[in-house]
Amino acid sequence: MKRPGPLITLLVGLLLGLFMLSLNATTGTKTVSSTPKKESPPVTASPAPTKTSASPSPSPSPSRVPVPDASYAGRTDDDSSAVAVTVRDRKAIAYFCDGHSMESWLKGDVKDDGSMRLTGRNGDELNGTLQQGKRIHGSVDVGGEHYAFTADEAKKPSGLYRATTTVRGARLDGGWIVLPGGKQVGIVTRDSRASAAPAIDPETGAVTVDGQQLTARPATP
Repeated sequence: MKRPGPLITLLVGLLLGLFMLSLNATTGTKTVSSTPKKESPPVTASPAPTKTSASPSPSPSPSRVPVPDASYAGRTDDDSSAVAVTVRDRKAIAYFCDGHSMESWLKGDVKDDGSMRLTGRNGDELNGTLQQGKRIHGSVDVGGEHYAFTADEAKKPSGLYRATTTVRGARLDGGWIVLPGGKQVGIVTRDSRASAAPAIDPETGAVTVDGQQLTARPATP
């Protein structure tokens, strides 16, 4: 038997080469770069900003109003009594008087907003507000009774006067309110016994009580 010739060997080799070439084309072998690829760091989502509650606004402080040194005088709304207030350096003294037998001296401070709470004996109390430095509007509680009042700024000789002395061994305490227009309301107390006070000279404060010459002076805190 004859051996296949060189032509057959060449043909077989050619077919084998074609087979291998088509095999590479169908599998799609990819050349890999020798340089390692740098991976990107994972992206993390930023947390949503939290809503902070607004800080509570501080309570507004009371507005400061001018508190001039001045005197105020007027009558209660029922016209039964008179009220006078004198203010010095934001301190106040007040006098309530019906001109017969009921009276009360009160004192206290004037706050930044012009309000005042003045107190006296036996729980007597005056509450008022200074309005634009021209008048005081409020109420006074004396002897278990409640009175609303308005006292306007008083120019001399109007205002509040007081005299304290001893006459024939008796302690005497007199209070006078000189209203705008000149009308006077006052009480003299002799050892706790009250009675209507004689009129004073508003220019000098001179007054005669029980035959004794006295001088009533402007009352100040």
